[in-house]
Amino acid sequence: MRTHHLFSACILLALLCNQGQAQTPNSAKRFFDRGKKDFAAGDFSGAIEQYSRAIEASSRLDGEKPDSANGSVTIIDPFTAKAYVARGIARYQEHFIDDAAADFNSALRIDPALSEAYLGRGVIYRLHGDLDSARADFDRALSINPRLTQAFIDRADVRIERQDLDGARTDLESAMRIDGKAAEAYSLLGHVDMLQGQSISAMERFEQAMKLNPKLPSPYHERGTLYMKLGQLDRAVADFTRALELNPAIPVAYINRGLTFLIQGKDAEAQKDFAQSLNLNPEGKADLDRRIKLAKEFREIKQ
Repeated sequence: MRTHHLFSACILLALLCNQGQAQTPNSAKRFFDRGKKDFAAGDFSGAIEQYSRAIEASSRLDGEKPDSANGSVTIIDPFTAKAYVARGIARYQEHFIDDAAADFNSALRIDPALSEAYLGRGVIYRLHGDLDSARADFDRALSINPRLTQAFIDRADVRIERQDLDGARTDLESAMRIDGKAAEAYSLLGHVDMLQGQSISAMERFEQAMKLNPKLPSPYHERGTLYMKLGQLDRAVADFTRALELNPAIPVAYINRGLTFLIQGKDAEAQKDFAQSLNLNPEGKADLDRRIKLAKEFREIKQ
């Protein structure tokens, strides 16, 4: 799985504008704005609290809080749907995945034409490996808003998983036409280039993504993978390390750096990275064991 999903949530939040209706209570708008500030500061717990208050202030639930499972919501205005999406994104960032999905579903019950809610729910489907549902939600988001750059990028990710590289390229080029500064699109298109054996083009895409957004970890990880394939192991380690500095929660980056260390004969460093990858993703042990076996076989041949 590629490394971008936590970051697409940040991009998704930027798509939400505080566009309350005339009847939207001012208190709801204030809570929403505070939530955005908390989110931008990395205080996702605080953002969740503020968005919850925005939801409560802009809806009524038979005298109970809007999170009650038993009451029926009386919506004051569609602003509430945006607040649910915003809270869903913050919950996603805190790894409350089921709660985030529930918020996206609540938003869609209120406003079935809210493209950002389909986009957020699609990301969660993709996270769970439900590619059909993810693709359906990204398609729906784009049918509502054909200029939703992130939906093209996320749909391209699904296409890549299904080996539809030409379709992925088409989606990513569409994203780049809409937003020429979409660093994630450049990074993922470089990944497509790499899969299709276009190493020079891939390298150029990764470097362009880095220029556009130096804090995006995916192009560093992708370029590290390319360096690894080209046998430039020191450069690969440097790029994997940079990706992990930007986001220490990328299991595949620990795996790839560990495999690079293993090929270099740095077994102690490799084992530390493998252990960290399993701490983040215990379910990946079988795949990790398989890749370690292949790396050891490659090292023996190289020697």
